[in-house]
Amino acid sequence: MAKNSELITLLAATGLVIIWSCWNPFDRLTWWLEALPVLLAIPILMATRRGFPLTRLAYYLIFIHALILLVGAHYTYAQVPFGFWLQDLLEFSRNPYDRLGHIAQGFIPALLAREVLLRNRVIAGAGWRAFLVVCFCLALSAFYELLEWFAAVGYGDGTQAFLGTQGDIWDAQWDMLMALSGAILALLILGRAHNRQLQQLSEPSPK
Repeated sequence: MAKNSELITLLAATGLVIIWSCWNPFDRLTWWLEALPVLLAIPILMATRRGFPLTRLAYYLIFIHALILLVGAHYTYAQVPFGFWLQDLLEFSRNPYDRLGHIAQGFIPALLAREVLLRNRVIAGAGWRAFLVVCFCLALSAFYELLEWFAAVGYGDGTQAFLGTQGDIWDAQWDMLMALSGAILALLILGRAHNRQLQQLSEPSPK
């Protein structure tokens, strides 16, 4: 289990990044749209810390995801400098930071969904559980694409920076594929490490 000192450090670091991110962003509406998940997650995580504490791995992954979102909120995903560096290095035709963000959109929620399902014993079979986790992440990604569509309909050209399509008519499909790939990678790469932390979390603390 993550220590309170660790979580306070992560919270403080996130707060500093939020301050930096919201200071003179590329587009104010885009900042709110991109940063809103972070602003909502913080009070939820604080409220559930005692009743349903997460594994150390989950908290650190959430922190990384928050950084990805806040950097994208500040610059917009199509204008992140690190993405331009990757674009030049790998000779991509577009800034790939948006693709990385959608991989994270599958990778981090996959571990969170897995943790909730395991600890609440929702489904026993490992294969069915993995299938359900991947389905959840793909559904989450599709729902986010619907939100982007609603935003585009409601605000018109004002959401172009939020959509970040960079001229790709298949951007929504690519986003969902990246999230699907991220979810599968998370289960393959971190499944065993996650199991070890879950086991430690379920063990009674020494008196």
